[in-house]
Amino acid sequence: MLVSTNYAPEQAGIGPYAAQLAEHWAAQPGWDVHVLAGMPHYPAWRTDPDYRGIWRATEERAGVRVHRRRHTVPPRQTAGRRALYEASILAHGLLVPPRLGGRPDAVVAQLPSLAGGVLGARLARAAGVPFVPVVQDLMGAAAAQSGIRGGDRAAALAGSVERRVLAAATLVGVIHESFTDRVAAMGVAASRIRTVPNWTHIAAPSRPREETRARLGWRRDETIVLHSGNMGLKQGLEVLIGTARLLQEEPLPGKRLRIVLMGDGNQRQHLAQLAAPLPGVELLPPAAEADFPDVLAAADILAVTQRASVLDMSVPSKLTSYFAAGRPVVASVAADGGTAGEVRRSGAGVLVPPEEPAALAAALRTLAAEPAGAASLGAAGRAYATGHLGRTAALARLTALLEEALTLPPVPGRHRTGPRARPRRGIRTGAAPGAARQQGGAA
Repeated sequence: MLVSTNYAPEQAGIGPYAAQLAEHWAAQPGWDVHVLAGMPHYPAWRTDPDYRGIWRATEERAGVRVHRRRHTVPPRQTAGRRALYEASILAHGLLVPPRLGGRPDAVVAQLPSLAGGVLGARLARAAGVPFVPVVQDLMGAAAAQSGIRGGDRAAALAGSVERRVLAAATLVGVIHESFTDRVAAMGVAASRIRTVPNWTHIAAPSRPREETRARLGWRRDETIVLHSGNMGLKQGLEVLIGTARLLQEEPLPGKRLRIVLMGDGNQRQHLAQLAAPLPGVELLPPAAEADFPDVLAAADILAVTQRASVLDMSVPSKLTSYFAAGRPVVASVAADGGTAGEVRRSGAGVLVPPEEPAALAAALRTLAAEPAGAASLGAAGRAYATGHLGRTAALARLTALLEEALTLPPVPGRHRTGPRARPRRGIRTGAAPGAARQQGGAA
């Protein structure tokens, strides 16, 4: 069983990883995979129109049985609204648990959803089976570092819940080694932590760059700086607006730089207002899944930004897609964080201090003026994605994590209801949002 707050058809964030993992397991002979999920809503933070008014849904997606439960979706992020969001996921999951047709062999949960972690731990405890959380983000650290209103007060509570969830784990997976020390500081023995990196989940570009650029209205004489993904607080995308303002005041000789923000999120309207007077900034909706690889490859520079306070709570999922696109990356992030470490390891880009438009503008000018060097960085990113971020190897690591958990003794304090079975019939999964055949009451 996989529990994840996000699931297909969501195309950004954790959703694609959860879906590809569940579908990989469902393809194994004799494995019966269930997912407990919410309603698709990310990164727009609006419920997908196909799911509005639906309280509960059960659907089949690529051999996976997805059980969806309705929850609140806050259009603007504050600590209180996020708490209500998590509470609604937890309450609906507890009141109407998924019908699995038997006892699961193991339960896997995708964090940072606190509700998903609690639900996963409770389901595993009730069945007396291994519980394996995979840490994609840490919500306690996120509340403290992201700048969300009321975050300082929420951080201690979220961290306390995360500690209880992780304490119930048979093994804990983390997507980056930079998470290990923080997870260990929450009371998890280092011997129970395994690194299971994310993978490149997008297809290779299928159209010529010039064709895609022409369709998007990007001219040949423009350097396109693209940020793709969630427009939230922790991204600190105001730095790109400030950079655009500086580039407008001092343009690059013979070359125009256009900054493109593609995606959605709770800060989109605010960013649109800041960008309105600047001709060098363009906001685009999220690209369709089939077009996404072509759009990334059509850009000249791919940007990742984070607030200066964001250190060890998150490694953006967009990085794997950026590397695969073969374009140079400019990262406006804290030098000691996991994101900076991944950019250094890949050799795919340049690092600049976070929240400093002048430093970012200087880096963009250099990349735009040195196309051969930029191309070399892009080639390094593609090589890194091919050699280290392959889907097959990553899914094999997660499967090995699960199978190892099935061989270990129970966590102290957990009472098993029966003998622990090997995953013959399948792994039952509980996640968040997805879509297909819908059942259940309408509002």
